[in-house]
Amino acid sequence: MASLSSSSLFFSSKTAIPINNLLIPPSLHRFSLPSSSSSFSSLSSSSASLFTTHSLKSSRRSSSQGFTVKAEKKNVLIVNTNSGGHAVIGFYFAKELLSAGHGVTIMTVGDESSDKMKKTPFTRFSEIVSGGGKTVWGNPADVATVVGGETFDVVLDNNGKDLDTVRPVVDWAKSSGVKQFLFISSAGIYKSTEEPPHVEGDAVKADAGHVGVEKYLAETFGNWASFRPQYMIGSGNNKDCEEWFFDRIVRDRAVPIPGSGLQLTNISHVRDLSSILTSAVANPEAACCNIFNCVSDRAVTLDGMAKLCAAAAGKTVEIVHYDPKAIGVDAKKAFPFRNMHFYAEPRAAKEILGWESKTNLPEDLKERYEEYVKIGRDKKDMKFELDDKILEALKTPVAA
Repeated sequence: MASLSSSSLFFSSKTAIPINNLLIPPSLHRFSLPSSSSSFSSLSSSSASLFTTHSLKSSRRSSSQGFTVKAEKKNVLIVNTNSGGHAVIGFYFAKELLSAGHGVTIMTVGDESSDKMKKTPFTRFSEIVSGGGKTVWGNPADVATVVGGETFDVVLDNNGKDLDTVRPVVDWAKSSGVKQFLFISSAGIYKSTEEPPHVEGDAVKADAGHVGVEKYLAETFGNWASFRPQYMIGSGNNKDCEEWFFDRIVRDRAVPIPGSGLQLTNISHVRDLSSILTSAVANPEAACCNIFNCVSDRAVTLDGMAKLCAAAAGKTVEIVHYDPKAIGVDAKKAFPFRNMHFYAEPRAAKEILGWESKTNLPEDLKERYEEYVKIGRDKKDMKFELDDKILEALKTPVAA
């Protein structure tokens, strides 16, 4: 069984301490974890301006102080990407909001007749409509026309990766009286660090498009929040995660993992990501002007992920490790995760929103394997050309 590392370690001090003029609440204090791969850098001024707002507000809104949850029903617009792994976030968020009695319109980028709409989660949008929601398609720059003058209390942009794409939605939302603006950013904007995991306030890449959006929101919108997800699993996801491992395990192929296999990452069920967003809608004053790592609270090693997927499939797994440079392959194309320690903690969500993770990776992977078999992917013909190149270089037998 894989070795899982708990990533929910907090300092016990109850007194906030000033660091470089930032008032950092106790649960966001750093701790060090030995790194087995890659070099990292520590907190820098590139994220200080955003974190100042976050830390001051979170210190006042610690979950230990409590807050009142209003049962107000709201009308929410979700601007949803038409590709990539993030599309499923909007799908789950819409369904969760509807189940809580909110109004939901999900606006997907592009045309309803696009070939992209033949994939999940778009093929399941009837679930949103049957739940009382609306689905529309269009260009985010024309959002006012697409929604036909309807008014909204909350807008989530789950599409743009840079300011040019998101600015029209932000400006329209502000001018039309939207009360709260939520943005799906990315944990990939963090600079590498010698002290993993990444926590809110860590240094970010100044040239990252998501950073520009977060800065613009902080400067222009009264009530905003940004959410930084990592890898995710869940029904309806159209970007391979666990499927990459299942594809090899069910065909009795060795699973090639770059490096030592001890690199830590974070893999969350999408329902965790959705529930953080829903908590922000329910508690807008607490969420206001904060950045949240939108992840589960456990880390898993790359080898551990392979072992957990094998256990979910009721199989054993052969893991082989390799050096991508020595073999001459691009690890980004040969493997679905980063070849380094890369994981974040949801400290702000716990501290500010009183949120709790529900991801249970061993059990969630069993559910994912059941669907994998149900759709017949275990029987599909597949080619593993990059795998074969790696395995041949390692003199590892290739399954027929």
